[in-house]
Amino acid sequence: MPKLVVIIASTRPGRIGPSIGTWVAEQATAHGAFDVELVDLAEVDLPMFNEPRHPRLGDYAHDHTKEWAATVAAADAFVFVMPEYNHSFTAPLKNALDFLSAEWQHKPVGFASYGGIAAGTRAVQAIKPVLAALDLVPVTPAVALAMVGQKIGSDGQLTADAAMDAAAKVMFDELARWTVTLAALRTS
Repeated sequence: MPKLVVIIASTRPGRIGPSIGTWVAEQATAHGAFDVELVDLAEVDLPMFNEPRHPRLGDYAHDHTKEWAATVAAADAFVFVMPEYNHSFTAPLKNALDFLSAEWQHKPVGFASYGGIAAGTRAVQAIKPVLAALDLVPVTPAVALAMVGQKIGSDGQLTADAAMDAAAKVMFDELARWTVTLAALRTS
């Protein structure tokens, strides 16, 4: 089975990203098309980009980069669990993208975005030019969670509704199709 890496993009204390990321990973596992790994950028804990050579060379000097490169290279597809900060995506996500090059190429990416009334959709639009530069392929179906804080219980867990579950299924269906198509491109 292709490997889907779900990346939690928020790293700040008190964040709700892990609750959403856990739900996304559970939905992906239940979907059945992927072997799923949940990765939290707070745990990856990359410093600000500090490689002496351009990522395109793949000649990494630091162990943290080598470990991150191995995680990303092993993936066939991604879902970014991403909040919207000031109409854009998080600095830790941009930093994680910038560390690598070839490891990202020709892989599809879906989005579980969240925020206020805009549901993180402006962050998704803002990240697309960065993804294009890395030859990542964003899929159109997404999970956009408006006012999601209201869906987090006192136990810190996300309470999903039928619309969220349905959106996730459509996104995973599309990711599965693109994963097969792009795998052929990566092997040619």
